[in-house]
This record gives sequence, structure tokens and C-alpha cells, in this order.
Amino acid sequence: MTDLDFAEETLATLQERHPRFHRYAYAFLLDALHTVIGGMREARHISGEELVHGVRDLAMERYGPLARTVLEYWGIHSTEDLGEVVFALVEIGILVKQDEDGLEDFEDLFDFVEVFDHNYPWTAA
Repeated sequence: MTDLDFAEETLATLQERHPRFHRYAYAFLLDALHTVIGGMREARHISGEELVHGVRDLAMERYGPLARTVLEYWGIHSTEDLGEVVFALVEIGILVKQDEDGLEDFEDLFDFVEVFDHNYPWTAA
């Protein structure tokens, strides 16, 4: 089995178990995690809040003013949804958690409309 076959099989399993999230939601969250880890001076556990802010930043960088629309298309409407994506990845062994990690770590960290629409760093031409 190639890495691509494994990735496709894993994404299919995730989408089957958690159909409300698009397969790209999982891949994007992992990209955000790698971005957060890549910006650290030393390896350590990433908190839910750090990961959520990494998702926010990467979404704004990649998708600009369409960030919220893209995330919502993938089934992600809140920071709590990001937590559910994380724990789906934990469930199948892609990510690991510490004993103190829980879904509550992702509750109400920010409002998507506020961050992606009202506080988007619009620039004037």
C-alpha cells in the first residue's frame, strides 16, 4: 500500500464514520497542525487553542475572505467542530491526545462570523 492509498483509505474511513465533515476538513486540519508545529522552536504538545488559531490563520492565508465559506462547506462552523475533527483523527490513531485533552478545550474559542467576516484584515487598494 502506498502513502497515497493509505491517505485515501483513511479519509474514506473518516468520512464514513463522521459524514458531516468533508474529507478536506481532516487534511486541512492536519496541514494547520504541521504549520503550527513548524513555527515552534522545540517540539511539544499543541493545545486545542493553539491548533484552532493555527486553523484560523491558515484558512485566512489560503482562502482570504472566503475562509469561512470554505470551512463551512467542509462542515466546520465553529471551534467546537474543529475539536470534533481532532477527536475523529484521535479515534483512528492519526493524532494522539493527552489524558487532560478534551472536546471542551475547543469550546467558544472564537466566533467564525466575527473573526472571518467582521474582523477580517481587509486592505484597501
